[in-house]
Amino acid sequence: MLKMNKAFGKTGLKVGTALLAAALVVTGCGGGSGGGSKSSGKEVSLEGRYTPDPEKPAWQLDTKEETTDLTWYVNADWWNTDFGNDVVTKKIKEDLNINIKFIKGDDTKLNTFFAGGDMPDILTTFDNNSPAAQKAATWALPLTELAEKYDPYFNKVAAQDTLNWFQLKDGKTYGYPNYSNTQEDYDSGNIPAKTAFVIRKDVYEALGQPSFATPDDFKNSMQQIKAKFPELFPFGFNSIGTGTGSLGDVLQDFIGVPLEDANGGFYDRNLDEDYLTWLKTLNQSYRDGAISDDSFADDGPAFEEKVKSGKYATMLLDGTPQQGGNLQIFLSANPGKEYIAIDGPQSTVGNQPTLNQSGISGWMVSFITKKCKDPAKAIQVFTYLLSEEGQMLMNYGIEGETYTKAADGSVQFTPEVKDLQLNNADKFKKDYRMGEFMFFGHDRHKALSADAFPEAIKQMQEWGKGKMKPHFILENTNPDQGTQEARALTAINTQWSTSLVSMIRSKSDDEFNNNLSIYKKFLEDNNWSKIVEIRSEKMKQNKEKLGMK
Repeated sequence: MLKMNKAFGKTGLKVGTALLAAALVVTGCGGGSGGGSKSSGKEVSLEGRYTPDPEKPAWQLDTKEETTDLTWYVNADWWNTDFGNDVVTKKIKEDLNINIKFIKGDDTKLNTFFAGGDMPDILTTFDNNSPAAQKAATWALPLTELAEKYDPYFNKVAAQDTLNWFQLKDGKTYGYPNYSNTQEDYDSGNIPAKTAFVIRKDVYEALGQPSFATPDDFKNSMQQIKAKFPELFPFGFNSIGTGTGSLGDVLQDFIGVPLEDANGGFYDRNLDEDYLTWLKTLNQSYRDGAISDDSFADDGPAFEEKVKSGKYATMLLDGTPQQGGNLQIFLSANPGKEYIAIDGPQSTVGNQPTLNQSGISGWMVSFITKKCKDPAKAIQVFTYLLSEEGQMLMNYGIEGETYTKAADGSVQFTPEVKDLQLNNADKFKKDYRMGEFMFFGHDRHKALSADAFPEAIKQMQEWGKGKMKPHFILENTNPDQGTQEARALTAINTQWSTSLVSMIRSKSDDEFNNNLSIYKKFLEDNNWSKIVEIRSEKMKQNKEKLGMK
């Protein structure tokens, strides 16, 4: 995924489910009239409409004359509910002969559906581990069964690895995500890196292209920056906030900390010796004055302002597409000083980088409910949007009208559309909606066009080639919501964020070691061994889903 805004602005979304809301969802899923397990959904006769064909999508075969009205709930207050008035949704409406009434809301609204039974035809949520998603068998229809009945072409456009990944305990798959990257996607080279150690080009050249590879190299280069560029912050990193910014698992990925232990179980990457060596290095640079206290206090907007004005000499940057606009602003105003990616910190024990990207779990997960008026038409919508026609439409619009395709398959917006995208974003969004309407969207289609990413991050993406490794086995391995272990893990994660900052800002080696000891003791006091056991078992299940030994 790209773990980026996906053209919607993922940052700050209220996609978590509160414990109370979770309890309501679980209760609602199991009872009420929202489609209990006894209901198998409405059967639709295809007589006189079409005969399903595994070689041709059903939307091209369906002769149903009257327009099908579908309601589609999206669990996000920010969703654009307009349909049929922009280039993308107007084409969907014409091709499928449908009219979609979008409903938007938050977890409270979602709970009312399950409690009251007035379910929409299609439902999209953002957390496949939520109680609602895990109980989908009680309120949603299995996608493979719908495909068998109404649209077998679905199996040609849906990724089998993704279908397997989303299987519930009954062996059936009810939800399908967008931005679900499989091993094949990673191997294709079309999934760009989103992490980089970057340095201002003018600083890099003025210092003779210094190395940051070893702890000593890093400390020495930071001292040189501090001496020769006193107006700059030598080292920056993503806002820490309530998480760990880019100094937690992002740094771990950068130096290649293992994803599993020798037995294939959960490995506590936070306590990896190689990683702790680099944390001690950051602490020494902090004591040398190369890391500012401001960097720990800056929130997202403050960090972005410094990126935009080039205040950092170097940065360990996660989410380069999200910072693409800020990096482009600095590049445009300061040619020759732009940020470039270099190798940066490397493992002290010879590990290679294992940069992460969007995983197989994706982002938005969509379901067809048991209350769906026309499940045949609903699965056609899924197939259409997953197909090449749908993907190109959602990303680039209509060939010849909004984009042109070169002989090599690359895509480019027409000059008029490109000008609108650059200079009148509001009108572009209202009239075209490319890149915003992204149900079942996928990163690989971004690779078709140079217009997909700003110039400022293309060198960074090029640097990242060959350095990525999927973290599939670690996905969805947290203890189940509502359990004692889940509550303990929440406390542990909060403590780790505090401990990480305290270690880097320690005033001595003894203080660093003491802060580390406090964290280790906190693990012992909060049933860490049981959490490790749960995660190891879930990793085993993940490997089985992925067909890994």
